[in-house]
Amino acid sequence: MPELPEVETVRKGLVSLVKGKTIAKVNVYWPRIIEFPEVEIFQQQLLGETLETVDRRGKYLIFQFTHYEMVSHLRMEGKYEYFAEPTALDKHSHVQFIFSDGTELIYRDVRKFGRMALLKKGMAKEYKGLLQLGPEPTPADFDLADFKTQLQKSSTMIKPLLLNQKVVAGLGNIYADEVLWLAKIHPEQPANTLDAQTIARLREAIIEVITKAKKAGGTTIRTYLNALGEAGHFQQELHVYGQTGEPCARCKTPIIKIKVAQRGTHLCPHCQKLKKV
Repeated sequence: MPELPEVETVRKGLVSLVKGKTIAKVNVYWPRIIEFPEVEIFQQQLLGETLETVDRRGKYLIFQFTHYEMVSHLRMEGKYEYFAEPTALDKHSHVQFIFSDGTELIYRDVRKFGRMALLKKGMAKEYKGLLQLGPEPTPADFDLADFKTQLQKSSTMIKPLLLNQKVVAGLGNIYADEVLWLAKIHPEQPANTLDAQTIARLREAIIEVITKAKKAGGTTIRTYLNALGEAGHFQQELHVYGQTGEPCARCKTPIIKIKVAQRGTHLCPHCQKLKKV
């Protein structure tokens, strides 16, 4: 599943490929992808619209058109693919954007879980998914005091809490494992048992891991490619995710895999000990 760094890489790719292009036609082959408005209206309103840029909030892409904003969530396996000339569609091609210069942007989604919503200019911030997002994991947006308050009022295990997009935007399974390893925190540690020093270390780990992953173009697990058809290479820097049985980079103890809140979870049993309350 694409996480924040992968979505950011898709955003950059889309800006480089389709920024400034004007839509001549939109074809929708799987109507459920379009949350609102109705498919016919969605197609009609985009005609003649020029793509000014593509923004991102958490794992959401926000396409900025002349008069509208299109919020797009890739969910499990959604991806945008750009073609310089008309191309044959396959069974996973669900939305086709044809530009006035003959180029095309096709949204493909094997699972059909992705969603798009078209709103009037300036209204994307009111979209329900965006309203619920926590801060971006950057030094400027991710306030330590607010983060500390969030954790201290919750007895939830720290990993599933980090996966809750209301606490901090963009963390998924891969990066949550990496962050907790870096911060030396057991994934099952109740959030309200973390002291102030550990919370500060966790915030720094979140910012560091996400920043590095964005620079690396994200993590390629199996076949996920960005909008340019390129694979990210952060997987070369993974310390615990997918490293079961491999020696911990810090202490050489073999990495183990357990289940936490139904999610496969990787950790070092020596560096990340569950502390009794």
